[in-house]
Amino acid sequence: MTALASAPANAEKLYTVQRSDLPLSCPTPQMALWNSHPRVYIPVEENGGQARCIYCGALYQLID
Repeated sequence: MTALASAPANAEKLYTVQRSDLPLSCPTPQMALWNSHPRVYIPVEENGGQARCIYCGALYQLID
């Protein structure tokens, strides 16, 4: 069993991610899900290293 997620969901507007975080979803596994939108996968590699969540508008940026 995994530990409970502690980060609030969708609290930031810019998230930096690494290749080790792929495949990337919003909300991420580290975020609490009880007050968030449905999980969607973010195609950050296909969009030049940046992509936005279609629900909350958070920008994900690939840094490596």
